[in-house]
Amino acid sequence: MSGNRYPIIYVRGYAMTEAERDETAADPFCGFNIGSTVYRATVKKDAPAQKFVFESPVVRLLADYQYQSVYQNGLDILDNDWKPSPDETGKDVDGIPSASIVIYRYYDTGSELLGDGKSRNIKFYAQGLSKLILRVRDLVALREGAAGAPKKDFRCYLVAHSMGGLVVRAFLQNPALGDAAARACVDKVFTYATPHNGIEMGGVNIPAWLTAAEMNTFNREKMAEFLATPAIDGRMDYLPASAFPAERVFCMVGSNRGDYETAKGLSRMFAGHGSDGLVRIENASLWSVDANKKTQPVATAYAFRSHSGYFGIVNSEEAYQNLVRFLFGDVRVDLWFDVDGVILPPDLPKDADVDALYQVELLASPRGKRWYLSRRVAEEDSPACRTHKELTDPKKPERRSIYLSTVFLANKARVNQNRPTLAYAMTLGVRVPDYQVNKKFWLDGHYEGSSLFRDTLVIEIAPPLADDPAQNWNVKYGWQTDTAGQASLPISPKQLTNGKLQFIVPLSSLGAAPSAPGITGKVRLEVSAWD
Repeated sequence: MSGNRYPIIYVRGYAMTEAERDETAADPFCGFNIGSTVYRATVKKDAPAQKFVFESPVVRLLADYQYQSVYQNGLDILDNDWKPSPDETGKDVDGIPSASIVIYRYYDTGSELLGDGKSRNIKFYAQGLSKLILRVRDLVALREGAAGAPKKDFRCYLVAHSMGGLVVRAFLQNPALGDAAARACVDKVFTYATPHNGIEMGGVNIPAWLTAAEMNTFNREKMAEFLATPAIDGRMDYLPASAFPAERVFCMVGSNRGDYETAKGLSRMFAGHGSDGLVRIENASLWSVDANKKTQPVATAYAFRSHSGYFGIVNSEEAYQNLVRFLFGDVRVDLWFDVDGVILPPDLPKDADVDALYQVELLASPRGKRWYLSRRVAEEDSPACRTHKELTDPKKPERRSIYLSTVFLANKARVNQNRPTLAYAMTLGVRVPDYQVNKKFWLDGHYEGSSLFRDTLVIEIAPPLADDPAQNWNVKYGWQTDTAGQASLPISPKQLTNGKLQFIVPLSSLGAAPSAPGITGKVRLEVSAWD
């Protein structure tokens, strides 16, 4: 293998109509080659878009990581008379290099152009993915040779958009839909805007009887069937630990519903707020679950992008940067906010029935870049939310630990290659839109848009050197208001049983007392080397 540049197999999303299947079949890269030159900086759709040239994930992988396409003489690797291109000397070679981009063209058979124009069941697509992986494995082994890539060591990456993520999950979770040898080849899985818990329109899950064009694929009962996994509390966004290791999965979630133009805007209207125009934010990520039904979130990041289109999540710099850091990065950081307590306004009536909705916002940005690795903002319906009752219930302490996102950092992406540290900033904000007293809105003391807490934490990480793994991690931090944005305060880690290091950062490095209303707690960073 060429380092960790394993083959990337792209799995595209749902094409409902025959025309959409034809359009997909007519595109060599099934939409993954579409770039963008515009992005939304605010939620105001009437505000002018800003210019930001993003060539497309395929072009960037070719340029940044020297990946190659596998098409040759107008043919794909699954075509019977396909043969690889000659080498630079014109000599015939066998197979394909490990650093290859492969498109799973599962809609060819369902297009009128190349097939019979009929849609297939998702089980059919999952079985086809299994066959494709084994084909890629065999071709890489031919090119790399037994010493470079024996079949038993072959690995690949699966990158899927929308329904493509369900095709991947069906292949991984349902033993009847693929070869165990093919599943063993999968190293990492990345999903863009996948409806892991189905699709809802008008607050109702797409019904099982809606069989036209296989639209019931997004019905949770139907999902339980093709995933061969029962629902947990009515939800299907759980990945059994026995099916695939959750730490090797990443979910990219979009939060811009306003720019999703499918069906002339009807889709975003019925999907509603808190969606990318088609998939609700709460349904677009995954949780791992073990035999004891213990759950953990998989790595997740958020971007102000729509499900597809000019401002779509696939053709975005944010999603691409998360993708390549997940595939090729060096350090993983899971971000948590642990709430110790909340302090109510002092003039609230005593002994009243009080509740509130706390919105935890996050902006995570690497040093020197013009975009966020993760963006969770209240105006975009993407903050992590807890009620006052949840944060004060002694019977549910787990609700006070709030998962925010996961960021991956890469040495290759350092702005200054002579500086050995990796750094990023995370802006943490906690807002309370309103307090309710005896189930009524409390006017006195309410200020729209105000925050209980807002500050920017700068983290600078120096991992152990590759030639000296016994060396300690060197991590420093600093809050913007305390240290002028400099990561100057050292922090000692705690070794966790899963191999990660845990770093605890108090909300104020100066130990300032919280105001009333206010919140107390700490940022928890779980850091580990990544490959």
